[in-house]
Order: sequence, then structure tokens, then C-alpha cells
Amino acid sequence: MDFFVFSLFVVACCRILSCQGTQLQYKDFISWDDFSAENYSGNFNFNDGAHSRVILVSQDGSGDSKTVQGAVNMVPDGNRERVKIFISPGVYREKVIVPITKPYISFIGNGSSETVISWHSRASDRDHNGQIIGTFYSASVAVESDYFCANGITFENTAQGAVPGAIGMQAVALRLSGDKAIVYRCRILGSQDTLFDHMGRHYFLECYVQGSIDFIFGNARSLYQGCTLHAVAMSYGAVAASQRNSPKDDSGFSFLDCRLDGSGILYLGRAWGRYARVVYSYCQLEGIIIPEGWSDWGDPSRTSMVWRVQLQW
Repeated sequence: MDFFVFSLFVVACCRILSCQGTQLQYKDFISWDDFSAENYSGNFNFNDGAHSRVILVSQDGSGDSKTVQGAVNMVPDGNRERVKIFISPGVYREKVIVPITKPYISFIGNGSSETVISWHSRASDRDHNGQIIGTFYSASVAVESDYFCANGITFENTAQGAVPGAIGMQAVALRLSGDKAIVYRCRILGSQDTLFDHMGRHYFLECYVQGSIDFIFGNARSLYQGCTLHAVAMSYGAVAASQRNSPKDDSGFSFLDCRLDGSGILYLGRAWGRYARVVYSYCQLEGIIIPEGWSDWGDPSRTSMVWRVQLQW
């Protein structure tokens, strides 16, 4: 099957029911209801029914938690029910991690211009033991659990922008390492390595991703639909860096009906992995793409092994 067509099944994968005979074992899909949390005023009680599985985050203390991480910590390990974390307007300056033990969590903001989660770590920063944290742990928000979804939030890394060739300047705003995630109408802002689309199947719908160098990278199998990819490159940069290293690996990035704009000149993608796979279909370009389109990551032998397609602009 053509990879582009196959990648469209990412969405369907997020809606598959896991059944045994006619008995539904658990909710193994994401629905539109998982993105809404209307008319909730706080007082979280996990054992009090479906409505109470909403946690309100508010910096003024009127909700269940003043911080996003505090709300995540309220969700019990091994959770099997959707928990919606409604994040009130404000700039939440904190690093957040959703651990692998806490699936079925929704982050719901008041719109990406009003609800912001922001931090400033870079790969060259050191932890409390004096060890360099690396790109993986630089993320402002890291999601390691399955069935995560986000709506109406800005994920931001405010570390200083990187110039091409700079060492240790990777600064991730959002890392997705779990399976079956949906990000809807969110902004993901940074410079180098903004969105670490690490692993799993993910769907980004009507999002805004800003960066300069490899600002979408990883080894996930993801569909980006109706998104804006905005470059803030000082000279040159690249949009996507696929880490696919085996012809048997089913990962890759597919961009459908997206718009690429901004500053600098860009490669559509760089072959981070020897079998990198990226598709752009029916996308709008704003004259900032380098004519050859693709970079071999300094290894000409990768040119014959990467999988890259451009369809009707």
C-alpha cells in the first residue's frame, strides 16, 4: 500500500475498538467528546463518576491544582478511563511529564492564544547531578502514555534560537512518545528540534508548528493535516527529519493540506535515518524551499534509500 494512503489510517487507528466477542473491554479510541470539558468548576473526585473525571487547573487556586504537573499527578497509575485536564487561561512556566503509567489523559486549553505551557531547557543544560540532559529531556512537555490528546494549547520552549551547526541548542517544546495521540488546534513553538515526534501513531489537525532546524523530527508514524509549518530560520533550515533506519520500519511523516511559510530557506526534509520517509501532499509553499528540496544529511548513499514524495502543490 502507498505510504501516503497508509498513513491516513493513523486516524482510524485511534478509533479502533478492542472487543472480545460482543463485550467491550475498554475504550480503545479517542472521540470528539474527549476534547471538551464544559461547565466544570473543580472539586475533582476520581471515584465520583464520569463528570468528575475532569481536573481544573487554575493559577489563582480556584481549581483542583495550580499547576499542570500537579493535575497529572492526581491521575492514578494504571488509569483506564478518560481524564480531562482543563487548563484555565495563563502562562504555566513549568516542565510537564505525562508518564507511561497514565494513559487516557486530555489537555484542554482555553485556546492556544490563552493557555500556554512554557519552559526553556536546552540539550546542553545540566540536571541536578551535573549531567547533560540531552535533547530527549529538554522537552517542555513530554507525553509518554498512550491515548493522549490536546486541544487549544500552546506548547513552548523559549530557549534562544539556534544557528546552523550550533552544538547543544536543541530545545524541544513537545515530545510525544506514546501511541495513538491526537493534537488539535495547538501551537508548538520553538527553534531547533521543536516537536519531537518520537514514536507511536499520531494525528496533528489544524496545528501551528514553529521552528528553524529539523523542527519536526523523530521516528513516529504521523499525519499532519491542515497544519501551518512556520520557519524562523536565520539562514537555512529544515522542516522534517525522519529517523527511519530500516526498510521494515513503518514510521514516517505525511503532510496533507499544510502550509509552509516564514523566514530563511528550508529543506523539506533531511535524512536523519538511512531510510527516512516523508510525504508532502497538496501543500502550499511560500517560496522558501531550497530548489533541490531534500538533504541527504551529508551522506550521498542515503539518497537512493530515502522515501520522499511531493504531490501537486
